[in-house]
Amino acid sequence: MSKSQNNLFQKELVNEAFKQSFVKLKPKIMFKNPVMFTVEIGTAVMLFVCLWILTGEGSQGSFAYNFSVFIVLFLTLLFANFAEAIAEARGKAQADSLRKTREETPAKLENGQTISSAQLKKGDIFVCEAGDIIATDGEIIEGLATIDESAITGESAPVIRESGGDKSSVTGGTKVLSDKIKVIVTSEPGESFLDKMIALVEGASRQKTPNEIALTILLAGFTLVFIIVTVTLAPFAKYANAPITIASFIALFVCLIPTTIGGLLSAIGIAGMDRALRANVITKSGKAVETAGDIDVLLLDKTGTITIGNRKATSFYPTNGVSQDDFIKSAVLSS
Repeated sequence: MSKSQNNLFQKELVNEAFKQSFVKLKPKIMFKNPVMFTVEIGTAVMLFVCLWILTGEGSQGSFAYNFSVFIVLFLTLLFANFAEAIAEARGKAQADSLRKTREETPAKLENGQTISSAQLKKGDIFVCEAGDIIATDGEIIEGLATIDESAITGESAPVIRESGGDKSSVTGGTKVLSDKIKVIVTSEPGESFLDKMIALVEGASRQKTPNEIALTILLAGFTLVFIIVTVTLAPFAKYANAPITIASFIALFVCLIPTTIGGLLSAIGIAGMDRALRANVITKSGKAVETAGDIDVLLLDKTGTITIGNRKATSFYPTNGVSQDDFIKSAVLSS
């Protein structure tokens, strides 16, 4: 993956995330995050107070003080939304990159004409030679070729595909290493293996994990407690003849509640999926990432992915009463 793709703050990503920061201010969206939703309510109240002061109200302090509190709250909301939006934009950019790669793959027709793979339809026939990238999923109807499928299956060793039999299917995005084949398209536009991979990336945007749900409930509980704490200050202040302005109440409340965790919670989950994607691992939800973090032992039955294709002893552990040399000789003779 190129350095530009790894750069989180690309101009296009930042611009898209900045726009989404304002879109996500809709109460319907903010309601999903109880902590930031209460901050949004406080921001709306401060806007009302600022307008109230402009009409001549003098009991709420200076306009500059109230307006500065409003600006700080508004920027807090924007930052939380921006963190989530730029994480989502990163995943969308990965999907767009995959889609662009698919669309730019050329396909050579039987008559010698070259078209984009996006223009191929089910039943079309195209030709691939050594060094070509197979444009889309299909069946070999003529010829035999050695194909590198490592980009799709992880199989490091080239495989042989030929017409007829059960080894005639080819996958878009794989590379022909030798010979020449004629392929008929078997998938409709948008239904190829690569299209399904793109759909997985795009569909992996937001599914709350069990830990995220539990933490959201905990943060909502803290928020409710601090709402009660803040509200009960009003009668005490009134009794002490020391009235507190609305801006001070809201500022205290926002300082008490866990806005940092609440604002970055969803962004953390999306960032986990994005980090896995940068390692060429596609995850459908943050729950899968959390589950993978708890794995201690991994059993793989896939020769060529992480193995070398042949048996190779790396250590010998003889039992009691058997010498190391005899054990090694027996292992060699039996292999």
